[in-house]
Amino acid sequence: MTNIEQAREDYDRDGVCILRGIFDRPWLDLVERAIDEALRHPGPDAERYGPAGAERFFGDLDMWTRQESFRDFILKSPAGKLAGLIMGSSTSTFFYDQMLVKEPGTQQRTPWHQDQPYWAVSGRQVCSIWLPVDSVPKDVALEFVAGSHNWGQAYNPAHFADGSPYDGTGLPELPDIEAARDNYDILSWDVEPGDCLIFQAMLVHGAPANPKAGRRRVLSTRWLGDDARYTVPKGEVAIPTTKPDLADGAPYSGALYPTVWRAGAA
Repeated sequence: MTNIEQAREDYDRDGVCILRGIFDRPWLDLVERAIDEALRHPGPDAERYGPAGAERFFGDLDMWTRQESFRDFILKSPAGKLAGLIMGSSTSTFFYDQMLVKEPGTQQRTPWHQDQPYWAVSGRQVCSIWLPVDSVPKDVALEFVAGSHNWGQAYNPAHFADGSPYDGTGLPELPDIEAARDNYDILSWDVEPGDCLIFQAMLVHGAPANPKAGRRRVLSTRWLGDDARYTVPKGEVAIPTTKPDLADGAPYSGALYPTVWRAGAA
């Protein structure tokens, strides 16, 4: 079984897989420089998470619309092909990028959540590629509730900045995973630069604080497969940040949502 075949099997079963050493040094150097540039010049959707005076957890979105290095990574790196192969899709369409940086001493957790309820997207072929440019020990890396992508239930999102729930979705509150960790099969790994995690968008996941000395700089790119559709949800939604020029139920397409990879294409 090849590494991709094993990763696909893990992804189907657990909702997440890890690919070791899949991105080579030039891509990592490009992403590292791009992240540091984006930190110096945040965009309109940039946000610091946590209580006032302690915001060492930083996020930003859609950097590819402002910075050529991110565009090169999205359009030319192996990311789109990997997403398509792992999702079992014949196409891979880029959705959006997100930078997540936890500086040393960050006390703020990434709360347990599912990604897809934040988004105006339906379908099963929806995933994220989580690519760190720093060594991320297991005790500060992303954690996943194995198999939760198959629970068949969407849970109400919450704002990372203050934990407040999204308005008007009608979705139930996520169970308190942290208070009952022993009841779940929780997966996490030591992740090195060049490795990536690929996970399905309904998978419940979160991450600990980062009280140690090392930085945790991550680029997370989001990808859509054959069955993904623009679907207007009930209540508050985070992504897309502006309403796209798409009919409800249409595939994502156009300049902001390029199809980066097709099976069999040169």
